[in-house]
Amino acid sequence: MKNIRTGRIIIVLTLLFIVGISTGFLINQETRDFRIAKNLDIFFSLFRELNTFYVDEIDPDKVIKSGIDNMLKSLDPYTVYYPESDVDEFTFMTTGKYGGIGSLVRNNGDYVVISEVYKGFPADLAGIKAGDLLKKADGISLKGFSKDKVSEKLKGNPGTEITLTIERNGKETDYPLKREKIIIPPVPYYGMIDSKTGYIRFTNFTQNCIADVKNAVTSLKNNNAQQIILDLRGNPGGLLTEAVDIVNLFVGPGNDVVSTKGKVKQFDENFKTTKPSVDENIALAVIINRGSASASEIVAGAIQDLDRGIIVGQRSYGKGLVQITRPLSYNTQLKVTTAKYYIPSGRCIQARDFSHPNEDGSVGIIPDSLISEFKTKNGRIVKDGGGISPDIEILPESLSQIAAELYLRNYIFDYATKYYWAHPDIKSPEQFSFTDQDYSDFKTFLLNRNFSYKTVTEESLTELIANAKKEKYYDIHKDLFSELEKDIAHSLDQDLTTFRSEITDLLEDEIIGRYFYEEGAIAWTIKKDEQILKALEVLNNKEEYSSILKGKAGSILTVSTHESHHQKSPFSKPAISLL
Repeated sequence: MKNIRTGRIIIVLTLLFIVGISTGFLINQETRDFRIAKNLDIFFSLFRELNTFYVDEIDPDKVIKSGIDNMLKSLDPYTVYYPESDVDEFTFMTTGKYGGIGSLVRNNGDYVVISEVYKGFPADLAGIKAGDLLKKADGISLKGFSKDKVSEKLKGNPGTEITLTIERNGKETDYPLKREKIIIPPVPYYGMIDSKTGYIRFTNFTQNCIADVKNAVTSLKNNNAQQIILDLRGNPGGLLTEAVDIVNLFVGPGNDVVSTKGKVKQFDENFKTTKPSVDENIALAVIINRGSASASEIVAGAIQDLDRGIIVGQRSYGKGLVQITRPLSYNTQLKVTTAKYYIPSGRCIQARDFSHPNEDGSVGIIPDSLISEFKTKNGRIVKDGGGISPDIEILPESLSQIAAELYLRNYIFDYATKYYWAHPDIKSPEQFSFTDQDYSDFKTFLLNRNFSYKTVTEESLTELIANAKKEKYYDIHKDLFSELEKDIAHSLDQDLTTFRSEITDLLEDEIIGRYFYEEGAIAWTIKKDEQILKALEVLNNKEEYSSILKGKAGSILTVSTHESHHQKSPFSKPAISLL
């Protein structure tokens, strides 16, 4: 009897406990709902008062978007609001498609300039070239327009027409164009490096990119490729499901690739390979760098965790967050972070902790104390919290200051334009050679353009002298400052000689692209790309390749690797992106 009474008491207490928890939950939920309603009411009231009493007219679209953008910035950089006017941008990010003429533009003084033309699209077929100055669109002057504003004018529905006024070599010409659906290929180049090594340059995880990558792998195998280099440098990612399919090309069915975990459990999912691979055994090297992010990191991380191939290059970006898109009213969209993703070893490679910002609003990297170790399929040690660390790390040297100045200030670009029109007869890459005479001509070109620059050391001394004058120390040490200025002064001619090799690389890359588009530029740079050459070296050494995958080898190699600029988104389950 006593046991029965005791049992009843336990049941009653348990029920009271559960009711207490439920009541507490309801109270907390009611409190949260009240806070949300209260703050929305405050926001509405505030805007109403601003709109009524502010001294100037308020643009409601601009003010509200600014408020939304700043609210989302407090969360993470990947949660983004797209107003109706920007939805096309998001569509391009996820599909690689847009309506336009097939070109890129860049700022260049009062007018923008065509910076790149995509092969086979309207701008290319009409004869527009990189370096052409865009003066008018449908008769409207584009003077003072930013590149973003000009891009908006160039884009439009496929089939619509636009007339561009182009200035080339001082002469203006009208080009009537009809916009088309522009599809940027996710694989701008693939080919054989040597008799047994295939190379694939893969730039974005857009919808159905798997078809292009699979075609590249199959074609290379048909050309007797016995090993493949997959280049993901600068690939910012995209659709998660496409990343799973890319891994599936090299890994058979039934293997874990990535899982997602977030607050909304209905969206949690484990993604496995489901189809037969194209080749489970072909030797594989994946090249990554700091610009390889999200879906690129899933592919590289899964290949590493499954010990399916070697990873070469730099540590990747470290984005382990998943976004989905939610439709909002009036054709607007919200891309919102909903989960973290985990690759086969169980690690999440997210490098920054957005959930715990610093007091000043900045976000720190995951501290070493919170970094955990995991194991690959073969038992190799890998770590979370900081991107994908390559098996063979190649640390790039930065460009010299003069090379960086020449590139960033468009002198490389402008000279390539001059060279192209002065050498119209180059029909193949084999005919191209940048000679001593060409380099001498480039130096003359810089002199005629009055090119000059200050080194960081010189700029620091200028600042030091300015401070010394303010503090009235300059006159006391005037001779010392004068001597310092002489000692650290650089010679432009000497710098052009010292750093000729890297300047020439930049010039060749830009010039080749003018004749043979992005595909030709990539093919040209492959021949002397240190990261590709290192990947090739390891692939050719089967013993070293095997020992790395078994955890018995690995190296850090520091080389000069100035990368080409061609290593250049209510509970129904939505498409998942990692943009």
